[in-house]
Amino acid sequence: MATENKQPKIWKTGTLTYTTAGIIALSFWMLWGDFVWSMKDRAIGPSSTLLFKQIIDSEFLYGLIIIAFPNFTNIFLQPIIGFVSDRHRGRLGRRIPFILFTTPFIVTGLFGLGLTKFLGTWLHGVCPDISLKTAMLIFFGISWVFLDFGTTLAGSLFNALANDVVPRELLGRFFGLFRLVSLGAGMIFNNYLIGLVESYTAWIFIGVGTLYGAGLLLLCTMVKEGKYPPPAELPPLPSGKKRNFLQTIAASTATYLRQSFSMPYYCWFMFATTVAVFSFMPINSFSIQYSKFLGIETATYGKFLVITYAFSLVLSYGLGVLADKFHPLRTGIAALIAYLILMVTGYFLIDKSTFPVIFILHGVISGCYFTFVASLSLKILPPALFAQFSSAIGIFSAVMYMITGPAVGKLIDKLGDYRYTLLIAAGFTLCGILLLFKVYRNFMKHGGDKNYKAPMPE
Repeated sequence: MATENKQPKIWKTGTLTYTTAGIIALSFWMLWGDFVWSMKDRAIGPSSTLLFKQIIDSEFLYGLIIIAFPNFTNIFLQPIIGFVSDRHRGRLGRRIPFILFTTPFIVTGLFGLGLTKFLGTWLHGVCPDISLKTAMLIFFGISWVFLDFGTTLAGSLFNALANDVVPRELLGRFFGLFRLVSLGAGMIFNNYLIGLVESYTAWIFIGVGTLYGAGLLLLCTMVKEGKYPPPAELPPLPSGKKRNFLQTIAASTATYLRQSFSMPYYCWFMFATTVAVFSFMPINSFSIQYSKFLGIETATYGKFLVITYAFSLVLSYGLGVLADKFHPLRTGIAALIAYLILMVTGYFLIDKSTFPVIFILHGVISGCYFTFVASLSLKILPPALFAQFSSAIGIFSAVMYMITGPAVGKLIDKLGDYRYTLLIAAGFTLCGILLLFKVYRNFMKHGGDKNYKAPMPE
């Protein structure tokens, strides 16, 4: 008796169709892109902090320039790139052309940061009236603007690309793997490179910039987008005439605001996810300064991060599976409850001896949260307007960062004690838990796990 041929497994998303081999190839190149992006992100945070603190010692200016300024630009740039890329139709797709556009800005910014000390010394020599610190700060600022411009535009595009090319039933697993790769990049940087940043600044930044430029070009060459249905047209003019440039901008802005913010369901979601992420901001933004304040060497601080990432790496794929099984909202809320307990306890116990334990637990629990909710937006937001809604979330986040970054820095400058970052984190965490419960109730009203369909704005 002849045996039936087993049909190969097929995955589909939009007009794209994958065999098992196709999924493996897609996974490799998307994970490669995530590795390159993660190396940049993991390196820039501590490296730019250490470089900035070598130039000027002010937590208020740190909060203003490093935290607030990039989020000020987010308010304008992310909505533009989200709105335009959702509606773009081109030979290379709707995300890849814009990822290619942003890459030179990011590479230029990274190279500029690496050469900040050299260029600042040169400018001080040419213009002695400009102090050495001021000259370095000028080039740091210029490079930071280039890096911020490219990063702000590209930040939402990578997730939007994943939303377009990854089959929806695999999103949780994909983002679990993304988290694993990101953690691996963090372990490499913090184990081998963070202790060298202050001595080999130029080499670190230029090396990361070269890796990013070459890596993103490979990603954009190897990953192919499908075809998309025609974008929705802007409302016609009453006269029936074509719009001029200013009229097109005005109509696009009105459409963006109406679609993004007219539905309370999505407004609650944006606000809740933004506040939840802010649970981790005080520790993430000021932990390296806190460790130096306690007398902990930078290389030792890097080892703490490696331990954190090792725990998170082991957990990452399993957490992605749990998110797929129980839904990111439920698992994310559970992680925040654990984090609230840690922050309240840590506020009373933290000192030089307990800092490593509390800091590592902070990293593990916050990592669990980010892995749990990595696919949350993709499961809640309407796919046709994903980048647009992601940019709207960015507006919420940007406004809060602009306010809280300098405010927390000013508070630390005044009190001289980084311990209050834990108390601030606990406050954000409690608010995030309550808001996510509100989102969960709304989610269940729209069909819940089995019958959910993202409502479309008019």
